[in-house]
Amino acid sequence: MHSHPSPPPPFPHPPDWARAAAQELAMRDPVFAGIEDRAGPLPWILRPKGFPGLLRAICAQLVSNEAAFAIWRRVSALPGATTPEGFLALDPERAGIEGGLTRQKVRHARALAEAILDGSLPLDRLEALPDAEAVAALCRVKGIGRWTAEVHLLFSHERPDVFPVGDLALQAAAAQLRGLPARPDARAMEAMAAEWAPWRSIAARLLWHHWLHHTKRATVDPA
Repeated sequence: MHSHPSPPPPFPHPPDWARAAAQELAMRDPVFAGIEDRAGPLPWILRPKGFPGLLRAICAQLVSNEAAFAIWRRVSALPGATTPEGFLALDPERAGIEGGLTRQKVRHARALAEAILDGSLPLDRLEALPDAEAVAALCRVKGIGRWTAEVHLLFSHERPDVFPVGDLALQAAAAQLRGLPARPDARAMEAMAAEWAPWRSIAARLLWHHWLHHTKRATVDPA
């Protein structure tokens, strides 16, 4: 009698350094203890670098994660849309109607494509920049704010110590786990997250993982 292998997980497992970081965080702060026991193993969300990863982050601006994923599926299905040249060649109306992007997000994506092509966003140098400088370089593009830049660096570049302090789900998760009466604002969240350095990206991934499980969301892709 042959046993059937279990299906592969929807996302790869964390690399060894991230697994060790998650264990360290659980020992350092009770906020993280038990998250994986309740929510299951931490999925390792990865997104492409460069234009497609940033476009994916633009899709997620100011919408739920479920809506972001649905928009991304529509946009990425458009011919050529995941390259700067291809996106600029798309009729903006088509990107909106078929891709599901708002006019503002179409403008943001076009500004990003232009910045990559004209060299004002030097993607080839992004990897070598420290976190704060990489965020600043991305934020010089119209439509790329701190949250979008940090989410990109966290998921596409696997940086270990980036924490999007303005993310509402992270704020809600921290409030719920710490028993706070209200969500901490970005400044309070920044102070709280300082305790989790140099593994703030792993702290963010764990908090998102908890919040998706706690709120019974249909996706494991958090932002």
